[in-house]
Amino acid sequence: MSVSTSRLRTLRDHIRWAVTRFHSEQLYFGHGTDNAWDEARQLVLGALFLPWDVEDAYLDCQLEDAERSHLQGLLQRRIEERVPVAYLLGQAWFCDLLFRVNEHVLVPRSPIAELIRRRFGPWLDADPGRILDLCTGSGCIGIACAYEFPEAEVVLSDISFPALEVASQNIELHELEGRVYSVQGDLFDGLPGQRFDLVVANPPYVDAEDFAGMPEEYRHEPAMALACGHDGLDLIRRLLAGAADHLYERGVLIVEVGNSQAHVMALYPEVDFTWLEFRNGGHGVFLLTARQCREHQALFRQRLQPETS
Repeated sequence: MSVSTSRLRTLRDHIRWAVTRFHSEQLYFGHGTDNAWDEARQLVLGALFLPWDVEDAYLDCQLEDAERSHLQGLLQRRIEERVPVAYLLGQAWFCDLLFRVNEHVLVPRSPIAELIRRRFGPWLDADPGRILDLCTGSGCIGIACAYEFPEAEVVLSDISFPALEVASQNIELHELEGRVYSVQGDLFDGLPGQRFDLVVANPPYVDAEDFAGMPEEYRHEPAMALACGHDGLDLIRRLLAGAADHLYERGVLIVEVGNSQAHVMALYPEVDFTWLEFRNGGHGVFLLTARQCREHQALFRQRLQPETS
């Protein structure tokens, strides 16, 4: 770090300094926080294994030399390399649950968390017996569902072996080995003949234009978990074409597509997607019932191939 950090002694000193530098360096906040203060507090306290809501008096505690060196090294990487805080700490929070993360998985941040807390009301007729978290990454969505529905069997599926290693670590972390398990496969390929009451998916959906313009912080995340073709729908097309075969009769499909919502609506104008609303921010999440998936399956299969320009 620069010589200006030599006088930083307390937690409060480091948080104050970090806020100033984060602003001056124009960092981007989109991996769990949306402002410099929360970002600095999360990094400083997390680096020293202190809770977010630590009493204010603790902020004036002076750090040992080893603690200062460790913390300032992380601050340097956040500023100079634009590494997201979650990767620096190796952990992130989702649905008030702690998850291990690394560069092989996206940093948890989906608005689907709000749906989980609401138990997907009013869209589920009853508690789901089987849940599939498709394109699971760290496993955060499926594991949070397992907490909300303690009787459900939950499958975490992903094409990436390194991502599934992280998901498996999180299954163990939350002691859910008895009813949550991971499966490797390209979308539904690893799940032949299996059906579910609830399929939740946060697949890659960023279109080429948005991906090219993403802040540098996102470059530390796996590109294969973000970008997905010119319109962002390469995987969505296949997911929709196969969903009906993996839902029980009264099942529900929920998929996050973010800014690619406009592309989905343009590609399937005949389909009456339910676009879910969020009290805490977020957009681009649709819901289809199993009946709708069956009704439109021929259409979904017809439009599997992207249009050529």
